[in-house]
Amino acid sequence: MTQSSDYTTRKTIYLTRHGETDYNKQKIVQGSGINSDLNDTGKDQALRFYQAYKNVPFDAVYVSELKRTHQTVAHFANTHKQPTIMPEFNEINWGILEGKEPTPERYQHFLDVSAAWKAGDYQAAVEGGESPLKMWERQQIGLQKIMQEPHETILICMHGRAIRSFLCLLTQRPLKEMDQFPHENTGLYILEHEMELKFNITTFNRTDHLN
Repeated sequence: MTQSSDYTTRKTIYLTRHGETDYNKQKIVQGSGINSDLNDTGKDQALRFYQAYKNVPFDAVYVSELKRTHQTVAHFANTHKQPTIMPEFNEINWGILEGKEPTPERYQHFLDVSAAWKAGDYQAAVEGGESPLKMWERQQIGLQKIMQEPHETILICMHGRAIRSFLCLLTQRPLKEMDQFPHENTGLYILEHEMELKFNITTFNRTDHLN
């Protein structure tokens, strides 16, 4: 990504994962090709998240194209801005694993691809799916769009693997470190703008609003 000194607005990013879906509950992979709804637990998580952070003066709210992110931050539309849909923040496409019951063979396929990522092969992908490099490149575009806006305090709701990639992008770490970032449903990361396109993590996967 070409960095620019034109990004003069200091930003604070609140980054959260969507609430639980039945796919999450059943441990079935859902990527960008699965447009699922929140289940009752996910709706409760979304409400608790709102109650905890409704007084934060968000200047903008961003979501992916997938409705589980829209539903997670829907309460904020009543007291803040209507969410802006960012296709760049969609979940990775998990190809042949999406929507399928877990089996030893499918799990091994996932492990093999994950091992390739950790070894630095960012073009490796699940069969029929998207590579982390492709996801990271589209997230770069989304980040640049956000940085060009005058907003100072923003909320972004996206997805598990997308969050891991995005945190690498924001902190300028290699993608092979993705798995260092856990992500609970409605878990919250807060990042403070350091310079240009670099951020520091000040809050790490916070979930006390669910207690």
